[in-house]
Amino acid sequence: MREEVQTKTHELDEETLFVVSQTFKALCDPTRIRILNLLCCDEHSVNDIAEALNLGQSTVSHQLRFLKNLRLVKFRREGTTLYYTSDDDHIMNLLHQAIDHAKH
Repeated sequence: MREEVQTKTHELDEETLFVVSQTFKALCDPTRIRILNLLCCDEHSVNDIAEALNLGQSTVSHQLRFLKNLRLVKFRREGTTLYYTSDDDHIMNLLHQAIDHAKH
């Protein structure tokens, strides 16, 4: 069994390692966790997120840009307003499992 685990570890290519590390980097920040948790069920504008989480608009915009670059959130435009929502069910499941684990 130990050899099988080691073999699977060696099968990870550089791109996969990078994506996994960036995903965990996204989830290591409390502000990004709060934003993702808010976006899991509904879409929100930057203003909505800032107000709901008591954050500055620039902070929210910066974090959303980071999450968008990782394809963890997506947006739609309505007039001049952008509405964000989660874009990766796998990551949202991982996040909620971590939250459930922390509460256990």
